[in-house]
Amino acid sequence: MADSFLFYNLSEAQMTFQDVMERLKAFVQKDPRSSYVLSIGTDSQVYRDYTKFITALHLHRAGKGAWGCLKNHTVDRPIHSLREKISLETAYSQETAAHILDGHLMDITDLLLPFTGEGADLTFEVHLDIGKKGLTKDLIQEMTGRITSMGIEAKIKPDSYTAFSYANRFTK
Repeated sequence: MADSFLFYNLSEAQMTFQDVMERLKAFVQKDPRSSYVLSIGTDSQVYRDYTKFITALHLHRAGKGAWGCLKNHTVDRPIHSLREKISLETAYSQETAAHILDGHLMDITDLLLPFTGEGADLTFEVHLDIGKKGLTKDLIQEMTGRITSMGIEAKIKPDSYTAFSYANRFTK
């Protein structure tokens, strides 16, 4: 995987995708009897000379905390087309989701399997920064279809917190 596929959070910088997977597994191993939601979402902000995209990866241990990280993407021009911007947000989320589906999701699932009778569970979702209100409503079917065709559950506003809340905080 390219060196440019680097993540960061408030505690660590320059995490490779493998580093991220190790952090996720370590987080799950601390409490393998819990229910988890692994979500990916991307948000963007248009500036004068460029558009900044942030992809967030968030692992929520239901009622017991979370671990997350972020990845920057920059397009060297302002993107004013809403369809193009949302399409790129979806594509960046799909890219990260595809890497997770490439064996890594199974690694996390394997940690939980022995504890399924004790409450262990894992849901994998992609959170899209679109919703039934506003200009993005016309994009719901197209963008959710891109995610569900990968075999992943797609969430839209108000349920897509990883995109519209977590990633959004870091686009400013």
